[in-house]
Amino acid sequence: MAGLGAGLFAGGTVTGGGTALAAEGKDPTHASGLPIPRFVTVRVGEVNLRSGPNGSYPIEWVFKRKDMPVEIVQEFDTWRRIRDWEGAEGWVHQSALSGRRGILIVGQTRAIHESPRGDSGVVARAEPGVIGSLKKCRDEWCEVDVKGYRGWMKRADFWGTYPGEKIE
Repeated sequence: MAGLGAGLFAGGTVTGGGTALAAEGKDPTHASGLPIPRFVTVRVGEVNLRSGPNGSYPIEWVFKRKDMPVEIVQEFDTWRRIRDWEGAEGWVHQSALSGRRGILIVGQTRAIHESPRGDSGVVARAEPGVIGSLKKCRDEWCEVDVKGYRGWMKRADFWGTYPGEKIE
């Protein structure tokens, strides 16, 4: 993780409250009404991941990469529990996240193709850890933009989408 600038993980357990909001008849555990889990990106260059869903919980680690894709796995009021590509989790305020979709190249160097076919020309090659934006997906291929190189990649070559997820 340090090679990708993600930060250091300190471990710990997360517990949530919710009694006050639940008593008011609100469901704080699914505040946005959007699907869970879902992918989003980190909006800013440095985000504190906390052990619980408010600013008084300790910071367990810090994400230091803007546009990094993360997965929202839980919600509480204005706080989102996110997971990175390695499975590390923590709570962040919703203002630190963007609904834009992103990708993170994983595994090995990956080809970005001209069209959604393995035999099409290669526009560029992306190294593991490189971040890009996700434009759309159909079947096993997704259109991406990686540092200005736009093309198609197999869904299995990056992290940031679910198998079979349709993105327009």
